[in-house]
Amino acid sequence: MKASEQKSQTVIYLAAIVIILAGMKVAAPLIVPFLLAMFIAIISAPLLIWLNKYHVPTGLSILLIMGIFIFLGISLSSLIGESIGQFYQNIPTYSEKLQQLQLGLLSKINSYGIPVDISAINHFLDPKKAMTMIGSVFSSLSNVLTNTFLILFFVVFILMEASSLPEKAREAFGAETQSIEKFQQFSDSVKKYLIIKSLVSLGTGLCAWVCLELLGVDYPILWGLLAFLLNFIPTIGSILAAIPPMLLALVQIGFGAALGVAVSYLIINTVFGNLVEPKVMGRTLGMSAFVVFTSLVFWGWLLGPVGMLLSIPLTMVFKIAMDNSKDYHWIAVLLDK
Repeated sequence: MKASEQKSQTVIYLAAIVIILAGMKVAAPLIVPFLLAMFIAIISAPLLIWLNKYHVPTGLSILLIMGIFIFLGISLSSLIGESIGQFYQNIPTYSEKLQQLQLGLLSKINSYGIPVDISAINHFLDPKKAMTMIGSVFSSLSNVLTNTFLILFFVVFILMEASSLPEKAREAFGAETQSIEKFQQFSDSVKKYLIIKSLVSLGTGLCAWVCLELLGVDYPILWGLLAFLLNFIPTIGSILAAIPPMLLALVQIGFGAALGVAVSYLIINTVFGNLVEPKVMGRTLGMSAFVVFTSLVFWGWLLGPVGMLLSIPLTMVFKIAMDNSKDYHWIAVLLDK
């Protein structure tokens, strides 16, 4: 009887998970802005606490924080808006040059007596598709930014509720409950991870921007933004971020510039990923390569391209939650490196 009850519970749990995931997929246009707002609110929380420490009213503090984000958003839009438009216009030109280089390379290989099916290679490695895929990442990001006001409203209400949440929790569960302390530990761990990861990603993006500017590659700020976003994805993200500027440097300048881009990204990611981040983060919060790839595929399927960018922070939040739980600590261990 007990075995049959356990089987029934397992089936019910699995069915509930399927229903929840199906609902999330349908509601992705609303969930994505909310998740972005959550991350912005977590990153903004230390500034809100600092302002409150100097007796700045909560309402005014939130207005100041929103003003900073609006200023940064407008500045960023003005900087990258023109670059995105020009890049889209030049995609056919870049695709054609890349295809010519590809055909030249394959012809040279054939001249050495190595048989290569050019049509098959072109089918699997279509330069036009590669360039269009790069553009689709910025397109999806632009679509999310159209919900800027919705995201900002979410952030405002989350920050307003955050200040009164501990008092509400104590009133609801009692002052002696351990759930508040556990939630505080979880919240602090998430906050620490997201803030450090955001600062490291910002440093990575700025260094990529400067290096590409010095090398003379077109749209350096665009690739710096891409490096910042994809740095949230360990290992895979740094490789993906380096591919577009390398291809562009190859068709725009030549092989030497492409090699320079590759070396620059290798140095940047080695310094920030292997030296700066572990030292600042303290104990490692890494995940295995299999978990990283699986998270990328799962969240990308569930929430689209933006879900891929948020995949590792979301999985890391889940891992931290499991790490702070006695019953489910083993899940965090499985997700670890």
